[in-house]
Amino acid sequence: MTAASTGEVSLDTSDDRRLANDRDTSGASVMSSASATSMRTQLCGEVGIGDVGAKVSLCGWVSRRREHGEHLAFIDLRDHSGIVQCVVSGSLDVRSEFVVRVEGTVRERPVGTVNENLSTGMVEIGDCVVEVLARSQVPPFVLDGRVEVDEPLRMRYRYLDLRTDRMQRNLRMRAKANAQIRQTMASLGFCEVETPLLWAPTPEGAREFVVPSRLSPQSFYALPQSPQLAKQMLMVGGIDRYYQIARCMRDEDLRSDRQFEFTQLDMEASFVGQEDVIGFVSEVINDATEALTGVTPDGFERITWAESIDRFGTDKPDLRFAMELVDLTGAFASTNVKAFSGETVKALCVEGGGQFSRSRLDSLVERAKALGAAGLAWFKVNPGEGGELELESPLARHLDSGEITAVFKETRCQAGDLILVVSGEYQRSCLVLGQIRIEIADTKVGDGRYRYVWVVDFPMFDGVDASGCPIPAHHPFTMANPADLELLKTEPRRVRSQAYDLVLNGWELGSGSVRIHRRDVQNTIFEILGITKEDAESRFGFLLDAFDYGAPPHAGFAFGIDRLVSIFAGEESIRDVVAFPKTQSGSDPMTGAPKAIGDAAMKELGLAARSVK
Repeated sequence: MTAASTGEVSLDTSDDRRLANDRDTSGASVMSSASATSMRTQLCGEVGIGDVGAKVSLCGWVSRRREHGEHLAFIDLRDHSGIVQCVVSGSLDVRSEFVVRVEGTVRERPVGTVNENLSTGMVEIGDCVVEVLARSQVPPFVLDGRVEVDEPLRMRYRYLDLRTDRMQRNLRMRAKANAQIRQTMASLGFCEVETPLLWAPTPEGAREFVVPSRLSPQSFYALPQSPQLAKQMLMVGGIDRYYQIARCMRDEDLRSDRQFEFTQLDMEASFVGQEDVIGFVSEVINDATEALTGVTPDGFERITWAESIDRFGTDKPDLRFAMELVDLTGAFASTNVKAFSGETVKALCVEGGGQFSRSRLDSLVERAKALGAAGLAWFKVNPGEGGELELESPLARHLDSGEITAVFKETRCQAGDLILVVSGEYQRSCLVLGQIRIEIADTKVGDGRYRYVWVVDFPMFDGVDASGCPIPAHHPFTMANPADLELLKTEPRRVRSQAYDLVLNGWELGSGSVRIHRRDVQNTIFEILGITKEDAESRFGFLLDAFDYGAPPHAGFAFGIDRLVSIFAGEESIRDVVAFPKTQSGSDPMTGAPKAIGDAAMKELGLAARSVK
């Protein structure tokens, strides 16, 4: 049979251009699947050895074309399910990324030509008729994944990048996660409710995107940073258990785990406490992990925020490796070494780090200074005479024997290890060593190990703003620990909140808290934060009024679906599990966004452009 090579889309819909619903003219059975349509009988990757003899119709893109002489050609036909080889007799005017429809008969590949790297590698489609549905220019990069492509080029031609195995896998993994999340939430009695995208401004720690109102000139909506207040309204409204796979927007600097737009599982429940919510979320994560990896998580560990800072130097610890921080404050309590006379002395023992070069040690010192430390001391642990250990460092000769003994005891070091020491304010010392710990470990996000940990008992407030008012560690609607309520007005920095985060492999998946449901308590928090009664009424009057009409105790949580899927997919950036992400500069190279709008549109919205110096 001769291949159609005109490149024109055929509009012939007669019966002889279609396969019969159940049998072709030779009586061979025709495949049927959920993917079957009037144009195709199944997907490329569905064709297998059990289909030999069946006449099929397949649609997809030409992945590769190979010609053997003038009268025989091979097409590797690709769709999202896989690739199948098609054999064509006669000339063939197609090339890579042409969209084609192929009709032919499934047959076993000849002996010696089986491709074990393909799921369809034992068969091929013979006696093919090829119909060109759309032609393609030569793509700016190859799509087979064998060549690393610069991200700006991938983003410029994102529609081509989406055809690659990598992006097809990632986005379908994401869809599978969403489906499993919905199934589990429904089984737990949660009701899916959509909340508004056009909302009132709320303070949640990041700049908001705003949308001008045409009907109310000089007024603006805010795109939601999260559905926080909306879901609290739902609790007052008696929904009882709410969830949503919610789109959220935050105008904050972009990085590998952060986009302007992101998607989270958002949930809230009435008449529950912290343990109930942790139970709900753990079940959802269990099911999603099993659905995507085939393995159920080996439990969820739990530590307090204070313990996490002390042991790991971060509130999002990666538990896949040890290398915990050690307190040497006592060891240097009476030291004469100025470098160790700070409020706190924290250390990190790096197994095998004694092999680090001097240049790498110098770079670690500079890194510590960049992170805010006064400096970083290092000691290589060497074997000495008689089996004893010795310290090698410019500072080693300034330590007395008692201090050296204490260092060996507290760090539990072995010959060949490296000890890094930072002295100064407690939290800063912990955070600096915590970051260095992560950078030295250099553990990949998705290495097949998944260590979940709940971090609880966060402080209610995190520092103060320029006016001296406390800054909420989570958001201003978080309930304080009942044991610390009396400290709210006298010592707010000591107050613990009923907030909890879920961390996976060093990534914060999400956070939640028990919410304030009483007007008097919420007003107290606003007062502590420096929000006047007038401002509170203007911005949150609808929330405060709702509390006067019987607000149930409630708590909730939200976790980032982008981040969860990134880890399971082994991607270091959430951009690679998002269909149309922004670059680190906040732009979309494919569409050219953001763009200016015309003068007429500006005028209709009551806006005027001005130059920004």
